[in-house]
Amino acid sequence: MLKKDITKKRTGRVMRKNRVRARVTGTANRPRLSVFRSLKHIYAQLIDDVKQSTVVGVMSKSVKEADAPEEYKGKTRVAYATGLALASAAKTAGIYKAVFDRSGYKYHGRIKAVAEGARKGGLEF
Repeated sequence: MLKKDITKKRTGRVMRKNRVRARVTGTANRPRLSVFRSLKHIYAQLIDDVKQSTVVGVMSKSVKEADAPEEYKGKTRVAYATGLALASAAKTAGIYKAVFDRSGYKYHGRIKAVAEGARKGGLEF
């Protein structure tokens, strides 16, 4: 893939992200669950947009994938475990509801696995 193609792809994601962010905001009672996906890892955080601060953040580097069910494999399994870890950290912080922000990514694969893991962990969207 050429550098020009990668730049075009990234620019499209940023445009989609801005479009989603125009409609989705987080508050202290219902923070925004933002997901970032890199080639190796996945990051999820709960953000209070009113205070402009991160309430809880989890990354796949610090997650045990043994928590995820056997139906998931590879990076998707790690993403599911990241969602579970985020939900348990949110419960500790007293947060039970959130608004999901997919950050311009399609809702499938690892992004969907994070959402399903967070739901399974007790976070409500």
